Amino acid sequence: MNRYNRHTILPEIGQEGQDKLSKAKVLVIGAGGLGCPILQYLAAAGVGTIGIIDFDKVELSNLQRQVLFGTSSLGKNKAIAAKNRLEDLNSDIEIKVYPEALTYQNALELFSQYDIIVDGSDNFETRYLVNDACVITNKPLVFGAIYKFEGQVSVFNYKNGPSYRCLFPHPPKKDAIPNCSEIGVLGVLPGIIGSMQANEILKIILGIGTTLSGKLLCYNALTSQTSIINVKKNEAIFKSILKNKEGFHKTKVDFHCEVEVTMASFEDLLSNNNIQFIDIREADEQPKIEGLEVTRIPLSQLENRINEIDAIKKKAIFCQSGIRSKHAVKILQEQKIKNCFSIIEGALEIKNYLKEQY
Repeated sequence: MNRYNRHTILPEIGQEGQDKLSKAKVLVIGAGGLGCPILQYLAAAGVGTIGIIDFDKVELSNLQRQVLFGTSSLGKNKAIAAKNRLEDLNSDIEIKVYPEALTYQNALELFSQYDIIVDGSDNFETRYLVNDACVITNKPLVFGAIYKFEGQVSVFNYKNGPSYRCLFPHPPKKDAIPNCSEIGVLGVLPGIIGSMQANEILKIILGIGTTLSGKLLCYNALTSQTSIINVKKNEAIFKSILKNKEGFHKTKVDFHCEVEVTMASFEDLLSNNNIQFIDIREADEQPKIEGLEVTRIPLSQLENRINEIDAIKKKAIFCQSGIRSKHAVKILQEQKIKNCFSIIEGALEIKNYLKEQY
């Protein structure tokens, strides 16, 4: 009674509303910048069952905005680290973790176990997967996205409302829009947008207020201005998604490029003399990395300096954060150059890793 007193004394919520929260089941996709504030407020509000799916590990650069984590969380799976923090915040709720990637193979079964799905992902492949799985399982989707100083919030597939594809029918080309690791993001922004998402979730569970179904709220952190874009339902899109329901689990998407390596396997690369490390950052962003022999070829010059690529050795390519290096690998593959790998964490994490080792 004491824990939820500020809820139950609200006439719009009361004990009946708090009981609704305790019986609700919410699945949060991603425990990153958006997922952290969402999870924090859902747990504090007493949402009875919270699912967290995230395959990623906590990195130092996450701590600027991912408020559930601290230095003691570094290197741990985000879903598990988030659960540890949330259990301290509220031990009366159930928190289920899935330290794995969301895929077309596991999405439908997972979504069927929850009442509301929340998208806290940071890539378009996952957003379209989540949307389609919500349509097939008929689950409401609370959506959020951030970019530099701007954010978006909406509710999709709710009470016969529009879906994410009604707003954005087709995904952009892969890597056409950089994520926050490449372009940057104001640290407080995901806290603001994630809190707005949590608000929409609570309104849905409690049946109070007006949700953002059929509306896309856009927020600018630099001006504190908001705007609303109306979204109309496209019946043809729903029919198209449902038509492919039986083959949904067979869909194959390259979520994690097979040409990437992580810091977990970086130690193996260091011990291999048959590796050429290639830094494709531009000249003005190439501070020397101590402890690593590197070939420096800016991405803008790569196609004209193919002769500097070792034809025999394996090629481990990196940029600042791992976005441009994937593009560089594709360029080299088009040139029929094999054994190319993108280091997903980029130069900053390489420097941190080498500093820890030496």
